[in-house]
This record gives sequence, C-alpha cells and structure tokens, in this order.
Amino acid sequence: MKKYLLALDQGTTSSRAILFDTDQNIAGVAQREFTQYFPKNGWVEHDPMEIWDSQRAVMETVLRESEISPADVLAIGITNQRETTILWDKSTGKPVFNAIVWQCRRTADIVEKLEREGLTEHIKAVTGLVPDAYFSGTKIKWILDNVPGARERAQRGEILFGTVDTWLLWNLTGGKVHATDLTNAARTMLFDIHRLCWDDTLLSALEIPRAILPEVRLSSEIYGYAHIGGTSVPVAGMAGDQQAALFGQSCFDAGDAKNTYGTGCFLLMNTGTEPFVSRNGLVTTVAAGLPGKVTYALEGSVFVGGAVIQWLRDELRILTEAREAETMAMSVPDNGGVYLVPAFTGLGAPRWDMYARGAIVGLTRATTREHIVRAAQESIAYQVAELTRSMEADTGMTLDSLRADGGASRDRFLMQFQADIINKSVRRPVIRETTALGAAYLAGLAVGVWNSTEELKSLWRVDAEFKPSMSDTERSRLLSEWDRAVGRSLGWALPDPGGK
Repeated sequence: MKKYLLALDQGTTSSRAILFDTDQNIAGVAQREFTQYFPKNGWVEHDPMEIWDSQRAVMETVLRESEISPADVLAIGITNQRETTILWDKSTGKPVFNAIVWQCRRTADIVEKLEREGLTEHIKAVTGLVPDAYFSGTKIKWILDNVPGARERAQRGEILFGTVDTWLLWNLTGGKVHATDLTNAARTMLFDIHRLCWDDTLLSALEIPRAILPEVRLSSEIYGYAHIGGTSVPVAGMAGDQQAALFGQSCFDAGDAKNTYGTGCFLLMNTGTEPFVSRNGLVTTVAAGLPGKVTYALEGSVFVGGAVIQWLRDELRILTEAREAETMAMSVPDNGGVYLVPAFTGLGAPRWDMYARGAIVGLTRATTREHIVRAAQESIAYQVAELTRSMEADTGMTLDSLRADGGASRDRFLMQFQADIINKSVRRPVIRETTALGAAYLAGLAVGVWNSTEELKSLWRVDAEFKPSMSDTERSRLLSEWDRAVGRSLGWALPDPGGK
C-alpha cells in the first residue's frame, strides 16, 4: 500500500494542497484562490478565516479526489507566505483584524521611527534583516495600536500572534499548538538568528508583549496532530515558502542558490552553518532548522516579479492570459528602448526604497504593446541579476548556475533572458512544485521517510537548462540602461518637502 506526504502550500493569492507519494510523484493537487483586499493605497490585507477555510477545503478536496485515505498520509508539511501577520483571540480563535500582508507598506512610518531611535544597526546585527515595512514586527505594532482594546487584551494574554504557518498549525491542531519554525521566526524582525530566541530590545521598542509570541521550533519535527476524517496525522514540517523552495531544490551545500519566480522573486543562497552579514543590501536568514543543525542563507527579495505580468493582464488589459507574455516578448527582436520598473509597492533588495514607485521609460511613437510586455518580462530578470551580483560580492562565491522554480519558470523567454543577463546557466527541475516538495521533504525527514539530506540530494533531476548566449557588450549596455530607469523611480512617493 502506497503512503503519502501532504504539503499545504499557503501562498499570497491562493491556498494549495499537494499529495506526494514517497517516490516524489505528485498524486493530487487542489487549489483555491482567495480575496485580496486593498483598503488604501499601498495597503494589502487578507481575511485570516478565508485563508484557513480555503486551506482546509483544498486539503479535504485533494484527498477526496485522489481517493486517498487520511490513514495513508504519513505526515503533513506546511509552507506559507511569510511576514504576513495575524493576531487572534486565544479563546475564540477569531482574528482581531485582517491579516496584514507582506506586501503592505502601511507601517513605513513605524520603520522610520525605529531608524530615528538608532535601531538600524541593532536590527541588522541581531535579526539579519534591514528595517522595512516588509517584515512582521511593525505590522504587529500597528494592529495593537489601531484595533480598540487589542493592546490591553494582548497584555492580559488573551491574544496570540502568528505568521501564516502558526495560524494554520493552531487551527489544524484544534488550538493545541501555538508554534512557528526558525525560518518563519527569522522573518519577523523580532528574532535573534544567532541566539535563536526573541529579542527583548526589539519587543520593547515595538511595545509587543512576549506573551503573544509563538514557541520557536525546528523546521522538521512533529509539532502536533491534525484530525482528518477521524484520523490523527502528524504535522511534521514547517518552513516559509522561500526556505521550503531552497530545501525542495536540494540546495543543501554552501553556495547552492535558487530563485523562485512567483508573485515576487526570491533568490536564496545557502551559506552553511554560519550567517553571512551582507554589505550589499541583502538580508541574512535561517535556511532550515534540522535536528542538531541550523543552516543560514542570504536572501534577496523582489517585491514584484510575476505580479507585473498579472498587472499587464488585469489592470492594463494588454494580455488576456499571463502565458501570452512569452509569445509577445519573443515576437519583437528587443525591448525597443523601453524599460519598465515595477516598483508598485517600493523596491526590495538591494535598493530597499519604500517610496519608490513604478515607471515606464523610453517610450516613443514606435513603441508597441509587445515592447511593453517584453520590458515587463525583462524587468523580472534585471531585478534578479542585481541580487546575484550582490550575493557574489557578499560571499566571494561565484554562482555556477541558478536553480529556478515557481510559476513563471515555465516561461522560456524569461528563463533564457535570465541566463543571458546573469551570464550563468539557469536550471529548471523536473518537479517544479519545489516549495510544496520542500515542505514534504521536511515532514518526511521527521517521520523517517528519508534519512538524510544526502539521500534527498540524489533525487534532484533537471528538466531544462538555459545557457547564456548574449555578448558581454550587450549585457553591460542593458544593465546600465536598467540602472538609469530604476533611478527615475526612486523616492517617488516621498512627501513634497515644499508642500506643493
């Protein structure tokens, strides 16, 4: 009788459940999109109950449609959109406010206050992060400050905080387990990644009661049990989506790197058991917490990756379907001098400009929609190129190749242009569901399906490899023009000091 691992992949725009058998074959997939809320310019929210309801529904659906009994599921692994912040009532399980999503910029003023108070270097040294509204800490403070009675209730121990992994685990276990893993804790801007504990200085600065915080555990262990159809199934793996993808790509050695092409783009390089301090705008984070071994990674985050194609489809209506972008980009010989900077919610690494905004430059009467689509595609690759250069400068390691995953990795134009602009091979694996696979790997290790990361490494297979073919001169010209275009977008949303 075959046995299975169930990966719950809770993303920014949809909840998914994927069943893997113990030979890594996908036995079933279920997916459900959920509502995105934009209450003000730059604000992004989700309904936590809709997150849980959609995740529970796809979990039940994939088992039912695959005709697989919960009794044949060895373990559940969770992977999640990171930094998204939820506070809920400990006794009722009801959220006190909508989830504030990682993309949300409402807490920029709180970040500026931390910087004015001289905490920038402390944040960098302790958490490995840079002060930014991206991370969870300032979102927690905003909810406590703005929801009537929330701070008082939190101080009385009546409210719990969690990133999405914690919220799912709490619900799966019927409110019995309030925990997170090291990878998600490392994204809160509250966690000391060296001592592996919550940092009192930052909790004090943000006025966050320690009582609301989850217990921090490894990424691979049995946290508790979910009850599905009368069967108790261990929840045994947990990691933020990008660390899960790094794990699913078998990037277990120092110098291994992957990029996930999703709503955003996230480039992670495994740096081994010692955290590297970035001097080039990257953040240091926990890659995975395994029994007896914690590994670290350098990470660069692009806030708008594949989302720029969704924007062309949904807001500009240049595309009918996202997959048309590949054909349209390939229908013109070049970008026609057009550069699109998708700084819709600011710029992440290595620029870290909360006030940057989107721009399209180089338009002429000869510009066509195909040029704009190609410029949008190229913008994804340019942003990733900035990250690879920063990583090599920080570590002194030269990337041999880049492993690619995520929805946009199926786009042949984007993958080839990415290889050209970084002058390295881009390798796409056979199993592209690497985020879910990473969660399954972590859960499988905890329950003995696999015995080591070396065993997992032997399972990785390449589907397609894209090799660079662009001249050095052309590459240099394009990157220079991109840098000029980005310069036009920086600081755009800053208040006019003249009051005009």
